Amino acid sequence: MAALNPSVVIHAARDLRIENRETPAPGPGEVLIEMGVGGICGSDLHYYNHGGFGPITLKEPMVLGHEISGTVGALGKGVESLKLDQLVAVSPSRPCQSCIYCLRGLQNHCLNMRFYGSAMPFPHIQGAFQSRLVTLASQCVPADGLTAGQAAMAEPLAVCLHALRQAGDMVGKTVLVTGCGPIGCLAILAARRAGAGQIIATDLSDYTLGIARTCGADQALNTGSDPDALKPFEADKGQVDLHLECSGAAVALAAGVACLCPGGTIVQLGLGGDMTVPMQAMTAKEITLRGSFRFHPEFATAVGMMQRGLIKIDPLITHSFEMTDAVAAFTMASDRRRAMKVQLAF
Repeated sequence: MAALNPSVVIHAARDLRIENRETPAPGPGEVLIEMGVGGICGSDLHYYNHGGFGPITLKEPMVLGHEISGTVGALGKGVESLKLDQLVAVSPSRPCQSCIYCLRGLQNHCLNMRFYGSAMPFPHIQGAFQSRLVTLASQCVPADGLTAGQAAMAEPLAVCLHALRQAGDMVGKTVLVTGCGPIGCLAILAARRAGAGQIIATDLSDYTLGIARTCGADQALNTGSDPDALKPFEADKGQVDLHLECSGAAVALAAGVACLCPGGTIVQLGLGGDMTVPMQAMTAKEITLRGSFRFHPEFATAVGMMQRGLIKIDPLITHSFEMTDAVAAFTMASDRRRAMKVQLAF
């Protein structure tokens, strides 16, 4: 008999409900996770505030959530890598491992990807904000020594580690990070760990810029109150080696191009829809633009780095709400003047 469990379900913009969903017993190679913590991501907020983003729109009710951790409640047949009551971080990345991209080691581009809480395909891929979740054992990374809240940060940290892989060598480089939400601040932490020489952060919120300083930014500039804050970095064709663009805003990308030195690199993380790029300046300065989309092997690396104390994410977790207060949690998470990472406790 399938057990009922409360889940956080989005029906339309601003229509978020707590509903019971069925959870079957785990099959071979699967485990049942008793959910501990779920972090609210920017994509979750897009679904909550706007019913989607860009061409991706809700066409049916969908359970939200993909930044999660919990304890193993039951083991399916053949699972020997995990044990009961063990805390695990659960990767939302579920590639098929058999398409042309998976076979090339590009699982983040899997043709048959089933990523928790995504309205990209239809029927939608239901998310993980469920009190009890059946998942593949291979998606679970033991998180011994971490809190459930820390373990749930593995997913956004993995996004940033993948972006740093796209960026290449960072030792001694001057790095510009535009957009200091959770991804931007995690990118600062990761860039500092990777040996960045100087890190400049920009945002429109003094609150998030304060956290960026805590995370290791050498300069944190409010380009809303001071639109010319980056002007000094434009001197002599540019002072910046690498631009990690985390806002998805065209104006931030253009500002970065102006600051990049010849031969510099942009890594675009922020997803804000299509935007115009300053192609002439990029061509003249021989700038490389690289995209960065999701992650796969970096997830386990993120857990390991937190376990060893190499990256400390605690300053980013600013609020925690009970799952039954999900609407209040999403409202808080939408306010960048007061919140960084808001998590749900299940």
